[in-house]
Amino acid sequence: MNTCFLLLEDGTLYQGRGFGAPAPLLDESLVAAEVVFNTSMTGYQEILTDPSYHGQMVVMTYPHIGNYGCEPDFDEGLSSPSPICCTALIVHQAYEGPLPLKRVSLDAYLAGQKTVGVTDIDTRSLTIHLRKQGSQNAAVFRTTDGKLTDQQYRQVLARLGVYPHVGELDLIEGFATRQMIKDPVLPDLPKNPILRFAVVDFGIKRSIIAELYKRNVAVTLFPPSVQAEEILGSGCDALLLSNGPGDPALLGDAVTMTKEVMDSLPVFGICLGHQLITWALGGRTMKMKYGHHGGNHPVIDIRTKACFVTSQNHGYASVEESLPPDVEVWLRNANDNSVEGLHHTTKPVCCVQFHPEASPGPRDASWIFDSFIRTAQEAGA
Repeated sequence: MNTCFLLLEDGTLYQGRGFGAPAPLLDESLVAAEVVFNTSMTGYQEILTDPSYHGQMVVMTYPHIGNYGCEPDFDEGLSSPSPICCTALIVHQAYEGPLPLKRVSLDAYLAGQKTVGVTDIDTRSLTIHLRKQGSQNAAVFRTTDGKLTDQQYRQVLARLGVYPHVGELDLIEGFATRQMIKDPVLPDLPKNPILRFAVVDFGIKRSIIAELYKRNVAVTLFPPSVQAEEILGSGCDALLLSNGPGDPALLGDAVTMTKEVMDSLPVFGICLGHQLITWALGGRTMKMKYGHHGGNHPVIDIRTKACFVTSQNHGYASVEESLPPDVEVWLRNANDNSVEGLHHTTKPVCCVQFHPEASPGPRDASWIFDSFIRTAQEAGA
């Protein structure tokens, strides 16, 4: 029996078919998490392995997922305990046909990582519902006979009602390095680096480090608990705060550390790093209704008026009205006008809400790394 159920906390119910690891039976522990939708057409493995999705189950809006298979080279996690970081994957149709050599099916990949998949879901209906009602917790489960009684429905709904939300969970623990790592091992380690960045790992994607290595920038990776004194005593030329899952308002110690470092070093941020810099500069963040998740988000550079397409994955955004006068909006989302980048008017501090490293998504924004590096070089000149 492969019938599977997806129940949202507002009571909306979907029925589908399980693949990958089996969903738990009704009386077992819930597979529960915030459910969000991603509008990327490809890159499902990079999405599955992005630590920023820890604590979330992902709905793919593109209807046909899995047609080119999976291979280890596509994994994005660096410090995660297992390759897949999200809680579950929900698709309209999981591909089951032939694959390129040396690749495994999405079904086998999920099963090997003990991750639940659900297919045959009306993902269009589900996405429209989430856009209208907002991202919310959901549970995936199955029953012994493939049917769901009213009593069982109420039982799961009650259990789901007391499940903590993203803003109540520590989602970084276990998904970031616990110790300093000098020169994390990736291909193309720079031999004669022009700069060294202190990178704080809140759940970093390996492609961020790869982009720095491509530009001949060395990396010293630090845990989320790092103190300002450690950064300032490391001999690094700049600080970069990585992406990661969860609510930035819970990371008060990281905000304090960032405030202290930005008085002495250039400071940059990506995604969660952008949100932490927002707090460190005196602003605040807010939970978005359904966030930005996908590889087709247009962003406008306020200074040049250029528009480019970006890869995004975030559920929180900077509150523009909270920003002090010496902080300016650098980049803005062309769809909803939300803040996508900030820069300080007198300090070498700037950050972006989107993912300039892509993986997956367009590489239009890779120039952001060049901008960070140029700012660091100018500050040290």
